[in-house]
Amino acid sequence: MRSEENIERYVAQFRQRQQAAGSNGASWFNPVRDAAMAQFERLGFPTTRDEDWKYTNLEPIVSSAFTLAGGPAKLSSHDLLARTFADVTAPRIVFVDGFYAPDLSALSDLPVGVRVESLARAVEHRDQVLQAHWERSTSQTDDSLFALNTALTTDGALIKIDRGRRIEQPLQLLFVMSGRQPSTAAYVRNVIICESGSEVKIVESYSGVARYLMSAVTEISTSDGAIVDHYRLQRDSSEAFNIGQLNVDVRRDAHFTAHALTLGGALIRNDVRVTLNGEGAECALNGLYLLDGKQHVDNHTEIEHARPQARSLELYKGILSGAAHAVFNGKIIVDKDAQKTDARQTNKNLLLSADAVVNTKPQLEIYADDVKCSHGSTIGRLDPDALFYLRSRGLGADEAQSVLSYAFASDVVNRVKIASMREHLNEYLLQLFGRSAG
Repeated sequence: MRSEENIERYVAQFRQRQQAAGSNGASWFNPVRDAAMAQFERLGFPTTRDEDWKYTNLEPIVSSAFTLAGGPAKLSSHDLLARTFADVTAPRIVFVDGFYAPDLSALSDLPVGVRVESLARAVEHRDQVLQAHWERSTSQTDDSLFALNTALTTDGALIKIDRGRRIEQPLQLLFVMSGRQPSTAAYVRNVIICESGSEVKIVESYSGVARYLMSAVTEISTSDGAIVDHYRLQRDSSEAFNIGQLNVDVRRDAHFTAHALTLGGALIRNDVRVTLNGEGAECALNGLYLLDGKQHVDNHTEIEHARPQARSLELYKGILSGAAHAVFNGKIIVDKDAQKTDARQTNKNLLLSADAVVNTKPQLEIYADDVKCSHGSTIGRLDPDALFYLRSRGLGADEAQSVLSYAFASDVVNRVKIASMREHLNEYLLQLFGRSAG
């Protein structure tokens, strides 16, 4: 999207941020930021002429004058934890308007071998682990939104799990937009490094009030035999824009599971890229999106099987009412050396209104010959026979619809392994579909 005026607005914000930062301990990172902004200037915003953005128009974001927040606002910890489904007993790192909020965080009881800290502080201290990771990860030069995030990132979380450490409690990353300033933008980056044989659950929660833009990139690197269970919970405001990316490298015999739970927002884009980069690597991608009104949610997933004997399983389900619009584009790539691949992908959508729209595109690109791969998608309304059965048992039409909708969504919710989060989600579903039946 080559609107020079709109691009220059972001360039001006970048220069202002760089000037304000001055020459401090983070100066080593300035060349990385400069190169990223130059890349964004060259590429501009993606448009509907790009195949991957065919059904998602970013014009509402591009034409808006979002401004970077100057720092975090004060918030009530009670309101924050309630909205994000947070476990009050588990460690958490909190970011408000894109900045680390130590007074809301709880990191004093981290187990030995677990490191969680502000990314901005790690950059300032020229952390060697972060520096080595960033030199590898910034090779994604063809993605303008990734480049823009790199250039404007203010903060985020740096997490490192040492070799063989197995963490029972989830590590929570809470991102909240305060609404203190109108049309605020936040750019955050999370770097998560899990060494061999480690095991951890990571919860990213996004919420806020009023109108804002959230750009969030999470990069996860797993060594051999690591087990990572990742959750992205979005309860953004009805006026919010959230552009997220999850990039994961899964090594030999490592297991990675991701859960994308979208419960809010005006325009949401979730990009998930997983590379199965070792023999015996496994991943499971689960997604649930519940849309109403004029909400627009676009889920793009890509799983690359780069080594033999890897396995992937993907299930995304959506329930749409009102004039909501959902997009699902799931791609599985099997490289020529990735023999004995086992990959399955399913996308199911339930339409509760005549104006709701879904565009779904499952894809397979197979360059090996000894594989088991399948994909499929469905778009439809509630089963009339099931509705009739419930009506015959005394339920009203709305109640019957709510029962079936709840059952449809529960298939994904029941895959959540964190008990407190699963309970919160079930309560949310009961309230949501109970209200629609009332």
